[in-house]
Amino acid sequence: MSSKPPLMELPIATADHGFYSGFSISVAVVSKIIIAALVIWAIVFPEQAGRILNAINSFILSHTAYWYIGIVALFVLTCSILAVIPATGKLKLGLEGDEPEFARFSWFAMMFGAAIGVGMLTWAVAEPVYHFQNNPDVIAGTATGSTQDNVINAYKWSYLHWGVQAWGCYCLTGMAMAFFSYRRGLPLTVRSSLTPIFGKALSGTLGNLIDIVAVVATILGVAQALGFGVEQFVAGMTRIGIGGLTDADTGAANTLGVLVSIFIIMAASTASALSGVGKGIKLLSNLNLILSFFLLGFFLLFGSTFFGLEALFMGTFEYLINLPTMLFQVFRSNGVEGSVASELANWQSAWSVFYWAWWVAFAPFVGLFLARISKGRSIREFVIGAMIMPSIMCFIWFSFAGGTAIDLTLNGDAGDAIFSVPDGDKIFAMVIYMLGDHWGWFMSVLVVVLLLTYLVTTADSAVLIVNTINAAGDEGPKARPHIYFWGIALGAVVAALLIAGGPGGGLKAIQTAMVIGAFPFSIVMVLQCVSLVKAAWSDTKRSKAGIQSTTDVAVDVISAE
Repeated sequence: MSSKPPLMELPIATADHGFYSGFSISVAVVSKIIIAALVIWAIVFPEQAGRILNAINSFILSHTAYWYIGIVALFVLTCSILAVIPATGKLKLGLEGDEPEFARFSWFAMMFGAAIGVGMLTWAVAEPVYHFQNNPDVIAGTATGSTQDNVINAYKWSYLHWGVQAWGCYCLTGMAMAFFSYRRGLPLTVRSSLTPIFGKALSGTLGNLIDIVAVVATILGVAQALGFGVEQFVAGMTRIGIGGLTDADTGAANTLGVLVSIFIIMAASTASALSGVGKGIKLLSNLNLILSFFLLGFFLLFGSTFFGLEALFMGTFEYLINLPTMLFQVFRSNGVEGSVASELANWQSAWSVFYWAWWVAFAPFVGLFLARISKGRSIREFVIGAMIMPSIMCFIWFSFAGGTAIDLTLNGDAGDAIFSVPDGDKIFAMVIYMLGDHWGWFMSVLVVVLLLTYLVTTADSAVLIVNTINAAGDEGPKARPHIYFWGIALGAVVAALLIAGGPGGGLKAIQTAMVIGAFPFSIVMVLQCVSLVKAAWSDTKRSKAGIQSTTDVAVDVISAE
């Protein structure tokens, strides 16, 4: 297996002239056709599209619990084992003399902002609040919802969805693509990460199919994040006095609110994407991390500090000691509707299985982005920076933001002021309750600005990543027209599904499409596990035997131009 140098060339056919010059026509065109067909279908035949997509979605969520629970556990274990083993942990994602291009602060800022920042502003408050009222412990009868005794359980289950399992998905895909691109000199695409299994066959149709699956999963996964972001952005603008953007009955974003938000977000993100990773995305990522620390500092100083500290340490302790069980536990329905077993299975499908599908859909985008900004780092450093540290950051956010909301309701006199509003509006309701209308307005403006920077960072990163995959791993000035296209296409997917689903139902339409798009890529990720372990272990053997394991050609990474 390791008696000869690994594959270090994977030619991918690209057009040499015309609009698609430098792009893989098969990947770029087919991806565009699939996304365009989805948008047109959702707009022209919304009822039919909703019915068929919902049927497929229900089948996947009901029958893939074992699959998703199992593979996410596999991703976490694979990343952890490769980092812990001395021989593989020290392997560099690059050549021996390569040094990281970005300082750790900027590296972490870009990683966190593009990967999960949007979700944090919605779910850091909303999810602990939900699990405080209901979770598997409450369903099983071992805890009582909405009581002091259930606070730690609320955090245990919240951390499950935003801890190492989530970041393990990103870490695996990012490490696999960085390993094969910067050590082997292969194109920075998803297909390259499977070369130890399929070899040169990936130059053709099989490789094109894998990259198409990655592009579609990326667009739908990012659309899911942007869909939540749009709802929260509209809620924020309404809170600061911009009216006419929400439905009077549901409080959800109406058509005008969706279109205005999408225009603002995608116009800013396209401009940022045109400036490249080294400028626009880096600047925005640093800004939103600074604003995040400011907002977090506000909750630390003026929120329920001691309540949050208890939630952080006790919740983390409960999470860690229960992680081995939660990592593999599958709730099985006994087929009796309304029974405890059935309710637990339904909860897991609606929460854990849905989340794992979301993280898988996000993985090609976040993974390739992490790979692009991580050249020169060791596997061990990459795992710590891409899986462990972001998990801790999420735990801190959930503890102090969500903990303040729970404490104000449980021990204060907030009543229904926070719990009763839509998920995206909970953080605004909380800061206004804490500070009053005047200062609450200023804090709401800051949250809206922070949310916008997260949305723009997520969208522009996604556009650049999709173009990188379509261009056979290369991204440069020639991609400029395609940046415009994917910026418009991504906005169109979000707007079409939000509008087609109607007020209050649009997010469901996006979630349905995302779950369906994620499933094919979950198979690719399992193959990445096998491929990465095989390659890393072989490289340690080659190193001992004095056999070449890295390319002789320096691999260009991000241009700051």
